Amino acid sequence: MKRIFKLTIISIIAVLLLAACGGNDKKSSGEGGKDKSVMGQIEKRDKIIFGVKHDTRLFGLKNPSTGEVEGFDIDLARALAKEILGDENKVQFKEVTSKTRIPMLNNGDIDAVIATMTISEERKKEVDFTDVYFLAGQSLLVKKGSKVKGLEDLKKGTKVLAVKGSTSAVNIREKAPETQVLEFENYAEAFTALKSGKGDALTTDDSILYGMADEDPSFELVGGTFTEEPYGIAVKKGNEELVEKLNEALKAVKDSGKYDEIKDKWIKQ
Repeated sequence: MKRIFKLTIISIIAVLLLAACGGNDKKSSGEGGKDKSVMGQIEKRDKIIFGVKHDTRLFGLKNPSTGEVEGFDIDLARALAKEILGDENKVQFKEVTSKTRIPMLNNGDIDAVIATMTISEERKKEVDFTDVYFLAGQSLLVKKGSKVKGLEDLKKGTKVLAVKGSTSAVNIREKAPETQVLEFENYAEAFTALKSGKGDALTTDDSILYGMADEDPSFELVGGTFTEEPYGIAVKKGNEELVEKLNEALKAVKDSGKYDEIKDKWIKQ
């Protein structure tokens, strides 16, 4: 009887020790054994999921003929994946807009955002950014022959079109407080509205507006740039390892000449 009792006690202790070890394993790798770090998930998956735009000509635009997303951001994302994972095809692209990109990032739907996203102090409170990968500036797009030649012409009675969630919408209200700002879900909707005469000008980064003018030469950029818009790749806050990996990859892409090759391919201005 004593022997059976001793064996029972030993069995209970063994089970408790195993449970404790299992609990430590789960704790070290995250909830349910899942790695909490985004870089850890990327390495296990062997693929980076980038949030990109589908409506921004030259940077991220879905080709209706092929169904593929094309542009500067897309090619750069592939080049970064090659540096980090050894293969430019180890990427997956998910559509984001100016409004959805931070929520999708924080929800874990994507690993990083490369979508004409301006680095700002306000956004730094929500996400972490890499080094600057492209420097743009906000400008105005108008129909050729328009009376609007620059910011000074945006007065009471004029309408400017912008995209929800963009720094451009905030900036134009500060720079031209008398004008009426109409916001749309994405650039395609905003440009369609401009073409149909619902506004006097469309404002966003010059890099994006060049794409619209390229699509329809009856429109032109006016007034030069009135802000600096440094684009960065955004990742979920606290993922320093991923930021470091992306910065290392970005430097390597620039040093190799691949960055200039991609830029020359898409940005003709």
